[in-house]
Amino acid sequence: MLAEGKTPFPPSVEDFFLPGLGGQPWISKITVLLWIGVALVILFFLLAYRSPKLVPTKSQWVAESMYGMIRDGVAKETIGHEGIRFAPYLTSLFLFILVTNLWGIIPVAQISPNSHIAFPTFLALLSWVMYNYVGIRKHGFAKYIKLNCFPPGTPLWIAPLLVPMEFFSNLILRPITLAIRLFANMFAGHLILLVFTLAGFALLGANAVFIKPVSIVAWALAIVLTLFETVIAVLQAYVFVILTAAYLQGALAEEH
Repeated sequence: MLAEGKTPFPPSVEDFFLPGLGGQPWISKITVLLWIGVALVILFFLLAYRSPKLVPTKSQWVAESMYGMIRDGVAKETIGHEGIRFAPYLTSLFLFILVTNLWGIIPVAQISPNSHIAFPTFLALLSWVMYNYVGIRKHGFAKYIKLNCFPPGTPLWIAPLLVPMEFFSNLILRPITLAIRLFANMFAGHLILLVFTLAGFALLGANAVFIKPVSIVAWALAIVLTLFETVIAVLQAYVFVILTAAYLQGALAEEH
């Protein structure tokens, strides 16, 4: 049992709801990390391109490489020739999610804003509005709904069953799955790291002497899982962006 005033074990959902800073409930650690994440992405590109050169500097090369990776490997590869115009949005989305995901493994920060469902939901709704907008703009509202709900060549007799399923899957479920996938991975990762880190302290403070050395094992596992969480942070940013690109491609396609 931990001493009075110490963090309780095991961790719970309450560990994700941090107190406000400076007596202001709307300014929390999560909010500050979010602001810093946005500022870092903007400052990075501003500094990298403050004096662009034909032979790029290191920072310019990194910025161009990141943009080129998303433009060529995601936008053009998934959407096609029309994908180039979405490359700035997809690159910004990737870097923002990546930075905010990586807060979860950085000392002192140690929590990702995306472990709160509100932020993945906002990003998913942003992508949802975009791909529906471009689809309606290209096809018109009626044709776009028809393409999403009644694929060409489908027998009429199956329409009563197929149309509601396609409508729910293509127009309702997509932003929900986008948000939940990102949120669940960041939430679970933070909780797992908390479990092993606090387990180390709990074992170290145990009354039984022979249990104390096991705390080293718990902390070693926390370090290994931190490295694993780094991979997950990068992967989830990529998955979110490539799914957004896939939805944009589907919205622009003539047939599904």
